[in-house]
Amino acid sequence: MATKKFRCNVCGYIHEGDAAPAKCPVCGAPASEFTELKSEKKSWLHDKNSNAYILVYSTVMVIVVAALLAVTALSLQERQHANTLNEKKDAILASLGAAEQAYDDYISAYAVDAQGTRIESVSADDALELLFDLKKAEAEATYPVFEAADGRVVLPVSGTGLWGPIWGYVALEKDMNTVAGVVFGHKGETPGLGAEIATEKYQQHFVGKTIFDGAQFVSIVLRKGGAQNPEHEVDAITGGTKTSDGVTEMLHNSLGHYLPLLEARRNASADVAGVEVADSESTEPVATEQLPNDENE
Repeated sequence: MATKKFRCNVCGYIHEGDAAPAKCPVCGAPASEFTELKSEKKSWLHDKNSNAYILVYSTVMVIVVAALLAVTALSLQERQHANTLNEKKDAILASLGAAEQAYDDYISAYAVDAQGTRIESVSADDALELLFDLKKAEAEATYPVFEAADGRVVLPVSGTGLWGPIWGYVALEKDMNTVAGVVFGHKGETPGLGAEIATEKYQQHFVGKTIFDGAQFVSIVLRKGGAQNPEHEVDAITGGTKTSDGVTEMLHNSLGHYLPLLEARRNASADVAGVEVADSESTEPVATEQLPNDENE
């Protein structure tokens, strides 16, 4: 049975027991001066040590923190997207060796389909947005192209390395064959090994290589043990065989999507060159054989 509590009305002494004491041990007041204290059951809202209070408090705190994080993420999302977009623009210009140029003034962005035909419904901004999910764009046969003011083009590429995604940009000269420059990136290749694909020193090895052997598309191969064909091959990364193989596959597959466009542009250039040669030949003076003079016969 729970113990009762009695308070002395004279001095405030609290006595615990079944009944008030005959006399207050502090001030000597008789039992009639004691008042029984009625116990009040605390609500869980007021009892911070109760399981219910702790559970509800923890739940509320988790919800509040999650809401604050969500609001913060949403408020920063637009800025993060803009920063990532600028990084992609910078990489496109870097592949052309034109970092000093203003992207919007120097680059025209569009997309082509599997036949190499320009997709009019895809705007320049839409073409940039395709870079955020290039795998999906390729699956939908919507391939972004970034064309410089001087006629060179930059084609995005994506693939898989040893530990995760790899990606990049390949700039081609106006002949749609010779590599003007490349920029590669990765998510988690091994530092000092596969991660070398992202270094400017290694990327310089690709400049001047060609992706066509005559009319045949051969892409560029990263050859373990050293390049055997200097026109279409690059030395593989020492100790980074899997990453090198990933880059080889990435270049072949991604650039292969653009073959109809590249071949059409190459054929058009060849036709123009042929016309120019024909025109130049037609303007040359025709040599005529001098007939003998009757007086000298």
